[in-house]
Amino acid sequence: MAPALLLIPAALASFILAFGTGVEFVRFTSLRPLLGGVPEPGGPDVRQGWLAALQDRSVLASLAWDLGLLLLFVAQHSLMAAETVKTWTTRYFGVLQRSLYVACTALALQVVMRYWEPVPRGPVLWEARAEPWATWVPLLCFVLHVISWLLIFSILLVFDYAELMGLKQVYYHVLGLGEPLALKSPRALRLFAHLRHPVCVELLTVLWAVPTLGTDRLLLALLLTLYLGLAHGLDQQDLRYLRAQLQRKLHLLSRPQEEAAE
Repeated sequence: MAPALLLIPAALASFILAFGTGVEFVRFTSLRPLLGGVPEPGGPDVRQGWLAALQDRSVLASLAWDLGLLLLFVAQHSLMAAETVKTWTTRYFGVLQRSLYVACTALALQVVMRYWEPVPRGPVLWEARAEPWATWVPLLCFVLHVISWLLIFSILLVFDYAELMGLKQVYYHVLGLGEPLALKSPRALRLFAHLRHPVCVELLTVLWAVPTLGTDRLLLALLLTLYLGLAHGLDQQDLRYLRAQLQRKLHLLSRPQEEAAE
């Protein structure tokens, strides 16, 4: 029993790291572009056109560096999700396989966010500078981001957040209940096989709905959009199952209120 209990701190450490990284990711993708956390030396007038940017070594070097960071994250996130790698990590790490995947993903994302290089002198695809757009576009983007993050957190709850983070696997192992996936219905297993990113649309909204779409943000949005699109394979049967699960969760949440009213 003692070795099994030692798994709990490891799973909790992975969860805390992932939670902190998620908070940092919200700041990186939403708060910084919406609140202007990165100063632009000299203001927008120093920005170059697209042709000039392609000839500016400093702009190209920053974009190449950011592209390398994104490819590092995509490689880690994809390779560790491959069946061969999952089999290998399960063989050596056992029930901590999911926690290891979550921790490595969080570390890779931390590297991207901490070493990301903005390109203030690069061109912009769009920018809300003139009134009334300079007031209303950031406000609209802020509302869209808030709604998107609320939907993301709600969907993660529907998908069993503890299991996604690897905590449930360790909890079941300590109690001798086996693997949580073994208790899932065939419809749930089919959904998990088709969908690695349950918050695809919401993340795309966060990536693209910004008042100023600069060069580095365009690179981030394009690459992650491509990656999310390739990993998204839902069909009508999956959508019906998702809808049924959401209705069931909402019904369970509303039951205490109904009982209190009686």
